[in-house]
Amino acid sequence: MILHTTHNSTNNEPQQDSAIFLKDVSVHYRLPSETIKTFKEYMIRLVKREIERRSFSALKNINLDVKKGEILGIIGRNGAGKSTLMKVISKVLIPSEGRVWINGQISPLLQLGAGFHPELTGRENIYLNATLLGHSHNQIEQKLNNIIEFAEIGDFIEAPLRTYSSGMRARLGFSVATAWKPDILLLDEVLSVGDVAFREKCVDRMSYFRDQGSTVLIVSHSIESVQETCQNTIWLDKGEIVGSGETVHVCDAYQKEMQRKKSKIDGKLF
Repeated sequence: MILHTTHNSTNNEPQQDSAIFLKDVSVHYRLPSETIKTFKEYMIRLVKREIERRSFSALKNINLDVKKGEILGIIGRNGAGKSTLMKVISKVLIPSEGRVWINGQISPLLQLGAGFHPELTGRENIYLNATLLGHSHNQIEQKLNNIIEFAEIGDFIEAPLRTYSSGMRARLGFSVATAWKPDILLLDEVLSVGDVAFREKCVDRMSYFRDQGSTVLIVSHSIESVQETCQNTIWLDKGEIVGSGETVHVCDAYQKEMQRKKSKIDGKLF
């Protein structure tokens, strides 16, 4: 495991150059400990208070200090807590314990198609999504052509969003979210659905943001994308930060651990 105090922070307070600061953050859920087959049975047992529950921790004692102008990767297996962490940072989810401090306005792109309406055209969805991000009609008008051009949607900009492929929706969502230089940009598996050429455009734009002092957090299963884009990376496992530091070292340790687990499973099968 790689530990790096810049991210797995031991500071009690955010520093002057901090963009995101989390102290002892945990997220707990109370889940039913047994399978209930029907809604009727669930309601009866709920009223009678007969449902046994167990505690599940999606995040455990997360300490994180992300600096201004940093592009930070977040890796880990499914269920490791990556998306939960992004929701906590974006204030979509309130943690059960701990403190979250954010210095700047957040532009989140946490779910493909979030903030879009399937029956509206691409153009109409630009206005809708940008308005939800806090931009005025005049501001959107000024950026409209740039958004359409960057997204490479072409004539589909006048078609309903339901006719778009997942890659087209991702391109449009990224184009809207990054049309204005964000203080903090959160991307959750967004770049995984785009083609290679568009991903290169995204990397160039994020590099520009970094040079301008913006902070970017990227969740991805693509180790290659993280290595190409991120200066530093944290590795989440079962809700905890188990690795943190320079991307090349964290990704190398993560890949070796995944290979070790795969070899162990293959050994049991054969």
